Amino acid sequence: MVNEYLHVGGLVAVGFDSTETYLLTVTHSGRGVFSTNDWKRVARDYALAYPDEAQAIGIGPIEGQIIAVAELVSDRPITVSSPSGRILLSCESSGIEVVISRTKG
Repeated sequence: MVNEYLHVGGLVAVGFDSTETYLLTVTHSGRGVFSTNDWKRVARDYALAYPDEAQAIGIGPIEGQIIAVAELVSDRPITVSSPSGRILLSCESSGIEVVISRTKG
């Protein structure tokens, strides 16, 4: 289990790449990518690129990939699970709490 909090102001949506190695965040001030290995931000783009039909386009190590995202509505917190269930996030407009992160394998 990992106890992490990612400070991401103005969070709009989040989604994992297909390998669950990266987490894409979409905010009111651009997009960011975090490594799910150590929860460090590995890419940032300040250009606005809001989700369209629950999908967003990746940047950095997942550049150009179409990522399925969960969107926050009316600043209400949401819980997001990675496709395998390995990672569980609690997301609100001011950031993301990593609730559960199990190692692969």
